Amino acid sequence: MPMTIPTLCGGGASPTSGDMEDVFSSQWEDASVRHAFIRKVYSILTAQLAFTFSVVAVFTYVEEVKKFVINYPGVYWASLVLYFMVYCILLCCKGPRRRFPWNFVLLGVFTLALSYLAGAISSYYETKAVLLAMGITAVVCVAVTVFCFQTKVDFTSCGGLLCIAAILLMIIGIVTAVVLSFQYVAWLHMLYAAIGAVVYTLFLVYNTQLLIGNRELSISPEEYIYGALALYVDIVHIFMFILQVSGAATE
Repeated sequence: MPMTIPTLCGGGASPTSGDMEDVFSSQWEDASVRHAFIRKVYSILTAQLAFTFSVVAVFTYVEEVKKFVINYPGVYWASLVLYFMVYCILLCCKGPRRRFPWNFVLLGVFTLALSYLAGAISSYYETKAVLLAMGITAVVCVAVTVFCFQTKVDFTSCGGLLCIAAILLMIIGIVTAVVLSFQYVAWLHMLYAAIGAVVYTLFLVYNTQLLIGNRELSISPEEYIYGALALYVDIVHIFMFILQVSGAATE
């Protein structure tokens, strides 16, 4: 009797050899497309992170730049305003599908804005704290990537919980800012930064599993710029939150 494969034929008639070849060919093509998509995402992500941490190194190691940022706080506030402006523009341009050059222009402008913000924040911390934050961020990213490719737990179904966590993080941040404006409390600052690092690590797990494509939800292979941008935002925010923890610890 011919061998039946319920997972492929769904309990119907037994597939012929030609049908089986078409099925396995389709699966192989899907896997090849997904692997090419992942390579594109991580190639773009590597270029973004290399540029960002180069900017951070300039703000950290060049004493003239570091002192200028510290002496003129407007540089930091300008970087914050620029980041939010570019972020809002990016949200407005996300609806209609854009052509290839325009996507990369937006990606480059956003990378420049977030790199400027990360560099300005790094200027207020000691070099040891910045290097420690970079090392911990690298370890976290590698561990998350390995975990996502190995685990069978599906985090893509937890998008609602992550949105709630992001809202709670924003509320805690506002409360912390109000409290710290009256009196600096080191443990409160470290607690908020630690919670932020955990929340964005969960976002990194979620977005990484969206790239893999073998979960409940996945990103289309055409959206490789969005995939790289999502991972990039998560990693840089993890770095900035860990930097706050390491900076407060070294102080």
